[in-house]
Amino acid sequence: MRDPVGHPAVTVPTRRTLLLGAGLAALTHGTARAADPVLLGVSGPLTGPAAQYGAQWKKGFDLALDEVNGGGGIKGRPLALQFEDSQNDPRQSVAIAQKFVGNPAIIAELGDFSSPASMAASPIYQRGKLVQFGFTNSHPDFTKGGDYMWSNSLSQSEQSPQLVTYAIKDLGLRRPAILHLNTDWGRTSKDLAVQTAKALGAEVVATEGYLPEERDFRSTLVRVRDAKPDGLILISYYADGALIARQTRVAGITQPIVAMGSVYSPKFIELGAEAVEGVYTQSNFFPDEPRAEVQDFVRRFRARYNEEPDAFNAYAYDTILLLAAVLRQFGTTRQDVHDGLARIKDVPSVIFGRVAFDTATRRVAGANTANMQVKGGKFVAWDGKPAIPRT
Repeated sequence: MRDPVGHPAVTVPTRRTLLLGAGLAALTHGTARAADPVLLGVSGPLTGPAAQYGAQWKKGFDLALDEVNGGGGIKGRPLALQFEDSQNDPRQSVAIAQKFVGNPAIIAELGDFSSPASMAASPIYQRGKLVQFGFTNSHPDFTKGGDYMWSNSLSQSEQSPQLVTYAIKDLGLRRPAILHLNTDWGRTSKDLAVQTAKALGAEVVATEGYLPEERDFRSTLVRVRDAKPDGLILISYYADGALIARQTRVAGITQPIVAMGSVYSPKFIELGAEAVEGVYTQSNFFPDEPRAEVQDFVRRFRARYNEEPDAFNAYAYDTILLLAAVLRQFGTTRQDVHDGLARIKDVPSVIFGRVAFDTATRRVAGANTANMQVKGGKFVAWDGKPAIPRT
């Protein structure tokens, strides 16, 4: 990957800026005037092909900001976000990083959406000593970019083997085909999936990559069908995953589909309709989990948005509450955030239950994983029955 440090700033005239959580007239337990907000920068997609994920982030952010600021903010100061539109483009994430590092009011950065967009900007954040918190960055190398890169996203080195183990050991697939996004995230996940399948004694009969902008998968699916798999593993996001599921059924592939947890969203069912009925997946967030943190989040999300939350909403919400805890306990400078993340423990979390970081990897350990299936037009807990009966 080309190191952007030292290159001229990229001019991005179309970028949008959104300020979240600012302009509060008063705080419940703070001063009468909401001066000098504690400001976090966000680099993520508000427009472009991944804009729907930025919209989901915003819902989780807004819910958490209401909770933080309604509870007194950060020692009487409101917490606010400056959300810059990167379009999930590494060139734009570099320009945003230069802007954020140069603004002393911003004390930490969240994002970007994909690991490649984040990792292109990592050298700038590292040089500027500004924490880059990649809360949806699962690439194993993301936090290796320096001690200012942190993440509460489960690494691909954990996610992909878990999914393939579910597909092979629990669901009974022995000859799967893998269809994956032809991105750094998709290729890395695919390679880990193939390695895991081989270690478990299964044979991957086909691997097919596709570009994020592809919409017609017919020729790819013919090749997959001709390989005679006993199931299909999707390494996709929910929009492309739903489209593939629709075309898979049209192509005559009726074998079970097991999809990466990145499809876990009500939008997957909305877009895929009957074609995604029966799809198996996993997630680190499941709204039916009885833990108090989960049920409180789900109740408040439904009340505000009149819809079901998904994992992208939950990760965004969790991240704001985590950083608010760091700021309250350890201070509001850039160095305070860096040092506080290494020391913070037992923060209540929708995804993890309780958060503490492994300081060697700068990731959170101990994520919950729920095995699920789409049944009756909704995600439900997997019933424990294999997709392919054992003989």
